[in-house]
Amino acid sequence: MRSSIRKPPSSVVIADLEFYLVAIPCVGQEAPVRSLLVQLSTDTGLRGWGEARVPWRPSELAARRDLLLPILGGRSIFDIEELLALEALRPAPLRCAVEMASWDLVGRVTGQPLCHLFGGGYRRQIPLAVRLAAGIAPEVAQTARELAEQGFHAQIVTSCGQPEDDRETLAAVREIAQDRAELRFDAGAGFDMETARDFCTQVEDYGLQFVIDPLAAGSLDSIASLRRQVNVPLAVWRSIQSPSDMLSLVRCGAAPAAVVDLQLVGGMVPARKCAAIAQAAGLNASLGSGPSLGVALAAMLQLAAAAPAFSHCNECAHHQLQDDVLSEHLEIIDGMIAVPQGSGLGVDVDRAKVERYQIT
Repeated sequence: MRSSIRKPPSSVVIADLEFYLVAIPCVGQEAPVRSLLVQLSTDTGLRGWGEARVPWRPSELAARRDLLLPILGGRSIFDIEELLALEALRPAPLRCAVEMASWDLVGRVTGQPLCHLFGGGYRRQIPLAVRLAAGIAPEVAQTARELAEQGFHAQIVTSCGQPEDDRETLAAVREIAQDRAELRFDAGAGFDMETARDFCTQVEDYGLQFVIDPLAAGSLDSIASLRRQVNVPLAVWRSIQSPSDMLSLVRCGAAPAAVVDLQLVGGMVPARKCAAIAQAAGLNASLGSGPSLGVALAAMLQLAAAAPAFSHCNECAHHQLQDDVLSEHLEIIDGMIAVPQGSGLGVDVDRAKVERYQIT
């Protein structure tokens, strides 16, 4: 049964801010996933959470809190656009995490999951794409088979930086996956024009959904030029760092697809603006994401649920973690996650887990 929207109080303001650096082990030999958790507390006692990938050290957290709390304290949790304009919230991942925590509070005050506040639950199940780490072709192909058997039918092959090895890996993955997996290739913005053109020509018959970032980030005009020379569909990810970048992508016709990363664009509001531009222009769009401790994943699910533009499978690495910081684990079934229906981000953070995995 759907809950009714509560009438929010006239003002709910930020009263406190806390930072937690947390690292959770991964399955296998992968390095632990390390993230910054941001907790905002209100004058009414509510707590909202955000997550960011920033290279901070534990020794920095107290000083950074002391710097930001006077700037954030006393601000209404509803003044999101004003929050996003603060010069102190740099870099973009930090801005994203603070905005995420504010939205979490807005949802908790209104008693609604964020997807209801972003336009409604357009989709209740979010299809996922998983990334295959760069490696030896037979090993990557075997991982692809195992993931396909688990229900992950959208997979991203990661470039190792050597085009010939990349082609070998793609061929091995395609052969072993057959038609059970939709393949993307992430070139990591690592090829020059000639290499990218030759590579795209040579993989035309591999049935790729698209090649992500074949050229250096920021070179949308160059990607547009490459698009005119190859038949493989292209996608842009790392160059999309704001809604204006998405508009530039549309104007120059660099690619028919775009990948939006909440951390890169700096929050859920700019990501929704990117989605609106993509939808209006007829671009295929998806959400990209690095590994998450659960909080950022929940934000991605709420956004994907409400935005029709994110019609492609959205990248998720949650299956790689041994644990998360959530009270209830987000279960992946047949390569999909149900959108959590609790208020705010839809999930609750387990403080005991935060303390267990906290880096001190």
